[in-house]
Amino acid sequence: MSDILKARKERHTKFYNQDPDVKQLYHIHILTDGNENPRPQLTKANRQGRIDFAAWMYETGMKRMEWLYDDYIPHATCITGTEFFAEAIGSNVETPKGSEPYAQPFITHASEVSKIKVPKLEDSTLMWLFHMADDLKAKCGGDVVMGLPDVQTPMDICALIWDKTHLFMAMMDEPNAVLELAHKISVLWYEFFDEWFKRYGKDFVSHCPDYYMPSGITYSEDEVGAVSADMFEELFLPELIDISNRYGNVGMHCCANARHQWDNFLKIPNLKLLNLVQPKEVMLESSSFFAGKIPMFPSWEGEGRFETWFSQMDSKAHLILDFYVKDLEEAKALNEKMLSRR
Repeated sequence: MSDILKARKERHTKFYNQDPDVKQLYHIHILTDGNENPRPQLTKANRQGRIDFAAWMYETGMKRMEWLYDDYIPHATCITGTEFFAEAIGSNVETPKGSEPYAQPFITHASEVSKIKVPKLEDSTLMWLFHMADDLKAKCGGDVVMGLPDVQTPMDICALIWDKTHLFMAMMDEPNAVLELAHKISVLWYEFFDEWFKRYGKDFVSHCPDYYMPSGITYSEDEVGAVSADMFEELFLPELIDISNRYGNVGMHCCANARHQWDNFLKIPNLKLLNLVQPKEVMLESSSFFAGKIPMFPSWEGEGRFETWFSQMDSKAHLILDFYVKDLEEAKALNEKMLSRR
């Protein structure tokens, strides 16, 4: 298995370097897998259930490598919602039954920012996540690739703890207060990820979608769809440049309607993978816009037979695609078709 994993990791590295020989990566997922082991509720009380589920996912992925020759990297991930950083800053967390946990905003005015006291990492609720990750890594074994939790940029975390109906007005009227809060969050944010990579290694798998990165960091940047291109450059881009300068390679998810920010995305240093979540027409346009510039993991991936999906996008684009098949037999058949294309 170690040789197979090494080869897959090397393919990812070539892909991110836009090697013309590795333009297409793909994952084959079996929809019936997991029916006997449903995803647990993401509560702290269900800590062991979350560890057991993540370990089961890793073990299933490792077994599948014996016969399924796609580009998927088995990994162990502490599945989270988007709540954990906001909780560390002071948000209350709600976890409705059958749904993801979410943080409640608690700031409505710029005057409240100066009162926010961001804890040191060792005194924060984030340590709970490290304890769970330590136990998960021990359960899966020392060489396991760890998955990052579902993290937003500091500016996007502002939008979790500062009520958005007031936050966007503050971006126009009191931008320094917004930047002050983002900076406070970034201190804890950097402490967290410095410790994470120290404990679990520099290579990892992104939270969603689950692509491998040999080094760097991945995050969600969703609020940029609601601001102008000029405001992106003023409030968001400096932070993204700082993150890139600190960690190197970057993978970014954006599910906002942010067509007006595409030129700005090209200004993010070392952006190695872009995951946009938009309708078919936008995704087709983006595959051409970013072809030869930034590899993509698109949300709309194709129609009809799986083996035709890559050809539906721009031929110059570097793409990762997810194929979801109904059962083991369909996975094996698709496996053979895709191997014949390499």
